[in-house]
Amino acid sequence: MSTVIRLRRVYEAADPQADGVRVLVDRLWPRGLSKEAAAVDDWPRALAPSTELRKWFHGGGSPEEFRRRYEAELAEPDAVAELARLRGMAAVGPVTLLTAVREPGTSHAAVLAELLGQPF
Repeated sequence: MSTVIRLRRVYEAADPQADGVRVLVDRLWPRGLSKEAAAVDDWPRALAPSTELRKWFHGGGSPEEFRRRYEAELAEPDAVAELARLRGMAAVGPVTLLTAVREPGTSHAAVLAELLGQPF
């Protein structure tokens, strides 16, 4: 079975046929969304950018520097363990990385998908 990693906004309706395991990769719960509506299976907060990094980026930080700093955060032991667990889930079936950002393809979720070695 080939590994499938998808990126989607958490606000989009779940697709039971394609989503597989739905993993929220944001540190904060999405505003205005109930747990039932989100249909999230897993929420590994260690994979989300730190609050400090998120604030720095939204304050005008460059995407290239954000990526460098985020990858450094993902090298921390808790994040490494969660990445390994996520790779294990992806080896079994589809995994959909969920985020509240407007453009998942240019977000931290895209960095995660790339690090998992998958196209998005």
